[in-house]
Amino acid sequence: MQPLVTAEDLAVELSEAGPAGLVVLDVRWRLGGSPARADYLAGHLPGAAFAALDVDLAGPPGAGGRHPLPEPARLQDGLRRMGIRAGDRVVTYDGADMAAAARAWWVLRWAGLTDVRVLDGGYRAWRAAGLPVTDEVPAPAPGDVVVRAGSLPVLDAAGAGRLTSDGILLDARAAPRYRGETEPIDPVAGHIPGAVNAPAAANLADDGRFRSPAELRARFAAVGADGSRPVGAYCGSGIVAAQQVLALAVAGVPAALYPGSWSEWITDPARPVATGDEA
Repeated sequence: MQPLVTAEDLAVELSEAGPAGLVVLDVRWRLGGSPARADYLAGHLPGAAFAALDVDLAGPPGAGGRHPLPEPARLQDGLRRMGIRAGDRVVTYDGADMAAAARAWWVLRWAGLTDVRVLDGGYRAWRAAGLPVTDEVPAPAPGDVVVRAGSLPVLDAAGAGRLTSDGILLDARAAPRYRGETEPIDPVAGHIPGAVNAPAAANLADDGRFRSPAELRARFAAVGADGSRPVGAYCGSGIVAAQQVLALAVAGVPAALYPGSWSEWITDPARPVATGDEA
């Protein structure tokens, strides 16, 4: 199933579906910034519920990284609180780089939901299309969705390390972080030895929408991720890498996510660290 939906098509679906069968989640988020719920309260898509990435879509930071996978029962409680029922279609959106929306898409698909899409271009695209927003906060009836964790492939640290030999592991961070020239968040700079740098920011066009499937296929083929070998992706804490996995899905290349990513990798000083341009 195509994982993206345009603002115009989503508006049609909302007008046809009304409140039944289609749930929209606002996943706007700021890394280390002010709470994004303020943006939601100021204006959001009609009927959209707010999903807090750090609370609803990740577990507490620790040995598993800064944004480890949420505990399934806790995730299920959150999704039910958002009104998600078995068989519902879900659309996620954020306000910037598609990373938070992609993280929501990935977590819900990992949890066993089958019809999950991302609003291409997010809130920015919705507003650019002249579509309505509201500050009314919905009060959905509790959902009954059942989380079935493990429905998407996941890499742990050992699996990520093996993939550098058995397939291709993409580092979705900006090139200076990959090379170890700067590290604004984590205490150790560098990358997993053997990983190939493919910054996720390049998956988007200037308008904030994803590049075409053909453009993305060419981009990933150029770094060896053409689908002929297993592909995985990581970043700092598994958020931006989810956008990379989504872009790969748009390109028709299946990929596994390393949720712990760099922030987990470096918790074990025995794991090697590489710097510079060499994979």
